[in-house]
Amino acid sequence: MSNQGKIALVTGAGSGVGRASALALAAAGYTVVLAGRRADALAETVALAQGGTMLAVPTDVSKPDAVAALFETIKSSYGRLDVVFNNAGGGAPATNFGDLTDEQWFGVVNVNLNGMFLIARGAYRIMRDQTPQGGRIINNGSISAHAPRPGSAPYTATKHAVTGLTKTISLDGRIYDIACGQIDIGNAATPMTDRMVKGVGVPQANGTMMIEPRFDAAKVGETVVFMANMPLDTNVQFVTVMATKMPFVGRG
Repeated sequence: MSNQGKIALVTGAGSGVGRASALALAAAGYTVVLAGRRADALAETVALAQGGTMLAVPTDVSKPDAVAALFETIKSSYGRLDVVFNNAGGGAPATNFGDLTDEQWFGVVNVNLNGMFLIARGAYRIMRDQTPQGGRIINNGSISAHAPRPGSAPYTATKHAVTGLTKTISLDGRIYDIACGQIDIGNAATPMTDRMVKGVGVPQANGTMMIEPRFDAAKVGETVVFMANMPLDTNVQFVTVMATKMPFVGRG
């Protein structure tokens, strides 16, 4: 399948699974627009690319004006958009629910949910209005969209909400040939999960601490490309990519 001339957008492209996915899409022949808050990190992603075309657009996805400017840049530069990996997100330090601050709660919600909405809506509008019509939106959920970790209320709540967003976009997008799916990731090896392999590890549901297995984030990129390459009459609605031996499937 040739992806020449196809335009992809990856948010949170300056590190972790966003970077891995942007590099994988570029290697697969997509022209990739990179969005993220740090221009220097986006530049590092561009420097790592082996072939393909990339355009870095520093963007805070939680800011409506910044997101609007991002999509104006995409329209003026390329005239269309075929694939979005709606990836940008983060969490707060593990905190018992009763001790959460307003700043912790809203800080996570503003990026993980509001930012996810703003990017998806902007992409949807371009895909609806372009010729030929249609495109694909891939939302980054999480294992936490199924089961929480202790002390993770803001992150877990937003990832459950992403699942609802994915389903409603899937329904509303059908008449415009807009497909929407979700990738739920468990323990990809990124800076965000370094804490899982340091010291005594991370809290478990039974009150213990444990080092947890991780897997190569490049495998997330491969999965995103697999989803992106589907024809628009076919959708990977939900897929879970996880470390085989992580303590997700089972009881603890």
